[in-house]
Amino acid sequence: MRIFSGIQPTGEKHLGNLIGGFRQYAATQEQGDAFFCIVDLHSITTDYEPADLYARSLDLYAMLVATGLDPQRSTVFAQSHVTAHAEAAWLLSAVTSYGQLGRMTQFKDKSDRRDFVSSGLFTYPVLMAGDILLYQADMVPIGDDQRQHLELARDVAERFNTRFGETFIVPRGVYPEVGARIMDLQEPTRKMSTTGGTQQGTVGMLDAPDVIRKKFRSAMTDSGRDVRRADDKPGVSNLIDILCVASGRAPSEIEAQYGDSGYGQFKQDVGEAVVELLAPVQERYAELRADEGELLRLLAMGAEKARTASAPTLGRMYEVMGFVRL
Repeated sequence: MRIFSGIQPTGEKHLGNLIGGFRQYAATQEQGDAFFCIVDLHSITTDYEPADLYARSLDLYAMLVATGLDPQRSTVFAQSHVTAHAEAAWLLSAVTSYGQLGRMTQFKDKSDRRDFVSSGLFTYPVLMAGDILLYQADMVPIGDDQRQHLELARDVAERFNTRFGETFIVPRGVYPEVGARIMDLQEPTRKMSTTGGTQQGTVGMLDAPDVIRKKFRSAMTDSGRDVRRADDKPGVSNLIDILCVASGRAPSEIEAQYGDSGYGQFKQDVGEAVVELLAPVQERYAELRADEGELLRLLAMGAEKARTASAPTLGRMYEVMGFVRL
């Protein structure tokens, strides 16, 4: 079985990235031939600083390994190191409709907040489809916020297969049962994010322990005193989901433990569990980031593996679409 997932090297990585993505990566690499891509080409669709892109790409690679990916077992690489991604995106644009792209929720949300909207932001989902389909992925571990983009990739694969002949496996998404979308601690109706969330409500993966504890102590909760998951309790439900992941316990266990005893001790315990969850990740990340030469060597190794794996699919795309090949 082939597995593929990608993540952008933008913004400081936070608890939502760990729960909604990184922990899935480490688990799914044991299930088959796994490809994990730093999608740096996606990162230039909005304003960015070149030096920041360079640093964050290396930061992200170190973070992926620190959270459990094994570069020897999995193929971990940067998108820009494999030119097949850009080529596949252009070829797939021929079977992607303007209307589909215009309906993408993330495009509408991001474009509404900007004076300048790049064409790359609009065509981003086609590049994402190419990322996935190049590797004939059966399974895509992905965050809940990317469901719509994955559905477009599936549609594009089916349309290409119908138009040009069987070329792609149509992938399926795999989403975390608990913690698919971790919300901002201060505004629990919006996703935790370093770009679209609040500073106090976003728990960075490299935050110091006392900073993490403080953020959870001040987390927004709901009316009443009972600790339970419910639609009318978005703040408490979010904290329960976080504690489930950090402690490995079921929501029902947490609800039974805290009952209607109030939120003070509950929030403190969630914060402590997150501190313990992140401690080994932070230690391993620091070790990796201290040796940039080794990070570049590992990236080069991953790129070579990815080029070899993607070449047959790209060649097939050119062939069935009628291009003269030399």
